[in-house]
Amino acid sequence: MSSTDLAARRAAFRDLHADGCFTLPNPWDAGSAKRLQKLGFKALASTSAGAAWALGQDDGGLTREQVLDHLRMLCAATDLPVNADFEAGFADTAEGVTESVRLAVETGVAGLSIEDRVGRELYETSVAVERIKAARAAIDASGADVILVGRTEGFLIGRKDLSPTIDRLVAYAEAGADCLYAPGVIDIAAVAEIVKAVAPRPVNVLMAWPGQSVAPLADVGVRRVSVGAALAGAAWAGFDAAARMLADEGKLP
Repeated sequence: MSSTDLAARRAAFRDLHADGCFTLPNPWDAGSAKRLQKLGFKALASTSAGAAWALGQDDGGLTREQVLDHLRMLCAATDLPVNADFEAGFADTAEGVTESVRLAVETGVAGLSIEDRVGRELYETSVAVERIKAARAAIDASGADVILVGRTEGFLIGRKDLSPTIDRLVAYAEAGADCLYAPGVIDIAAVAEIVKAVAPRPVNVLMAWPGQSVAPLADVGVRRVSVGAALAGAAWAGFDAAARMLADEGKLP
C-alpha cells in the first residue's frame, strides 16, 4: 500500500465521523474482510474475540505480535479503512502503551481503541487517562491521521452505573480521544446521554444484543455502530451446527 493510498483511507475514515451514522462491521480474517467490502460497507473494524477464535484461542489470548500481524493482514486484504480493536494496548504503563500504539499505527490502521480494564477490573481513572494521553502522543508523533477511540469497559464487567461511565468518557475526550465508546450500554436514553456529554466528539455503540438496530442509534446522534464478535459468532455457530449434524447423523444441513 502506498503512503498516498494509506493517507486517503485515513482521511476517508475521519470524514465518516463528521456527520451521519455509519455501520462498522467486524471481520476476523481476509475472506470476511473482502466479503464485507463487496457488500458496500465503507469501513471495517477488527474484533479481538474473532481474531482469537480463528487461531484457536480465547478472547484476550493473543500476544501483541499476533494482533499486529492480524492487523497487517486485514489492512492488506481490503481497500477500506480498518479500525483496530487494540484491547488495552498490551501494556499496563503509559510508556508501554506509547510503544504499542506506535507499532499499531505502522500496520496501516485508520483508527484504534484503547480499553481501560485489565481482567475484571478497571484501571483507576487517573491511570486510564494517562494511558489515553500516551496513545494520543504516539499517534501525534507518528504524523498519521489515525482516529483514537477511548473505550470504557465498565458495563461489560457489571458496573452498570451510567454516571461514572460518562465521567470516564469525558475524561478520555479531554485527554485526546477522537471518538468515545462504552460497549454494553444498550438503553437508548443512556446512549443519548453519552452522546450529549461528549459532543461534538463522535460516539461508537456496540450492537450485539437482540432488539438493537442502527436507526434508533442514529436518531440520538450516534456516529458509528460496530458489532464486535457478533458476525464471527454467527459464522462459528453455523459451522458448529453443520459439524454436529455431520458427526451425529452423517449428513449436512
